[in-house]
Amino acid sequence: MIAHEVAHITGGHIIRRQANMKNASTAAALGLLLSGAVVAATGNGEAAAGIAMGVTGSAQRVLFGHTRAEEASADQAGIRYMARAGVPPQAMLDVLEMFRGQEVLSESRQDPYARTHPLTRERLRALKGYAAASKLTANPDPEANYWYARARGKLEAFIRPPAYTLRRVPASDGSDIALMRRAVALHRVPKPKEAMATMARLVALRPNDPYYAELQGQILLESRQFDAAVTAYRRAAQLAPNEAQIQTGLGRALLATTNKANLPAALEAARARDGYDPNLLRHLASAYAQSGQDAMAALNASEAHIMRGDCKAAMPLAQRAAAALGHGSVGWNRAQDVVNACETALKRR
Repeated sequence: MIAHEVAHITGGHIIRRQANMKNASTAAALGLLLSGAVVAATGNGEAAAGIAMGVTGSAQRVLFGHTRAEEASADQAGIRYMARAGVPPQAMLDVLEMFRGQEVLSESRQDPYARTHPLTRERLRALKGYAAASKLTANPDPEANYWYARARGKLEAFIRPPAYTLRRVPASDGSDIALMRRAVALHRVPKPKEAMATMARLVALRPNDPYYAELQGQILLESRQFDAAVTAYRRAAQLAPNEAQIQTGLGRALLATTNKANLPAALEAARARDGYDPNLLRHLASAYAQSGQDAMAALNASEAHIMRGDCKAAMPLAQRAAAALGHGSVGWNRAQDVVNACETALKRR
C-alpha cells in the first residue's frame, strides 16, 4: 500500500488531519464546559453527562468522516499512481481482500460512521472498475521476487521465535537468504559463535553486498565484538557510501570502541543524508560529548528532543549551544531554529 500512503502525502491529508483533530478536540472541550454549566444551573449530573457524551461523540464522528473521505481519496489516487508506474492495479485489490478477510465483525454489524476507514467492501467496489479497465498484467520479475523474499526473510528472522526459523531453514540450505535467516536466528538464541560463522559464510558468498556487510556489523556489535563490528561497517560504508543507515551503524560501532579519534565524522556523514532521525542525533550528541565538544553535543541533543516534540528538554540545550557557538555560525543558526520552533509551539498552547 505504498502508493496509498504516497497519495496521503501528495494530497496534503496529514496537515489537514492535524487541523481536523484540533477542531474535534476543541468541540469536545466545549461539550465538557457546557456540561459543567448544566450541572451548575440545574444540579442534574445525568443530563450533563449526556450532553458531554453527545458532543464528544459528534465531534469524533465528524473527524472520522474526514478521515474516511481522505482514505477513499488516497485509494483512488494510489491506484492511478500504480498504473502510471506500470504496476497492475489488481495488486491493490488483492491487499484489500486480505484486509477484508481479517475484519473481526461481520460487515453488516459494523457502524460505518464509527470507522476511520471506509468499509472494505466499499473500497473494493470503488476500485474494481478502474482495475478491470486497466490492461496491465502482472509479469514475474525474478529480481523483484528475490528482494521481496530477502526482505521478508530478514524481517521474519528478527520477529519470529528463533526456533521457528531454525526449523524452517535447514542447515543444508546454502543459499544467501537461508544463511541470513539462520545467522539472525542463531544470534537471537543466542549462539554468537555459530551466528558469526554463518555470517562469515554469507559475506564470502556475496562479498560486494553492502547490506550483508551491515548485518554482519550489527551482529558483531550486539555480540560486543566492537572492533570487528567497525571493520564490517566500514566495508559496508565503502560499498554503499550514500546509505545513511549504514553510516549510522558505523557511528554506533565507533561509539562503543575505545578509540575516540574523529568520532563524530561517520555520524555527521549520516546526518547529511538523513537529518531527521532522532536516534541518529542522539548518537551524534553522545559522540560529540565523548570528543569533548560540549556545545555541539548540546546542539544535537536539542535537535533530537525537538524531533520528538519535547520542547521542555530541547529549549535549554539549544540556548546553551547558541551561547557557546559563534554568532551567525551554522551551529548557532541550527540552535536558533530549535529555539524559534519551541517558542512557536509554546505560543500555540
